Amino acid sequence: MVQGTLEVLLVGAKGLENTDYLCNMDPYAVLKCRSQEQKSSVASGKGSDPEWNETFMFSVTHNATELIIKLMDSDSGTDDDFVGEATISLEAIYTEGSIPPTVYNVVKDEEYRGEIKVGLTFTPEDDRDRGLSEEDVGGWKQSS
Repeated sequence: MVQGTLEVLLVGAKGLENTDYLCNMDPYAVLKCRSQEQKSSVASGKGSDPEWNETFMFSVTHNATELIIKLMDSDSGTDDDFVGEATISLEAIYTEGSIPPTVYNVVKDEEYRGEIKVGLTFTPEDDRDRGLSEEDVGGWKQSS
């Protein structure tokens, strides 16, 4: 079974539907891969075209088939608004190793709501490295 680290570069988004009518929205992203979830910083006042340029790491096995990125609008005092989401298939990343920043559609209620730019890199974990301590592989240890 292939397992390793999925590195996700969240570049930015464009053309998002502004959920704040009086001012620019404050978007952030929630990235989910199976049971792991991570959150980006809030792009305060960036409205429909936020940029993050943030990197996130997930431990994955090949049975993790998709990465879901939910875009939210941070609202103080009320619940945050759901802007839309992108679902990215991970099948190609296991064979390619890396996918440069690519544009994916953001969808809400099955309608196009803008786009998000994401880069992916998969680093397989070497079987020989798994479960071995430094002493097991000849690390120097002071004798008493």
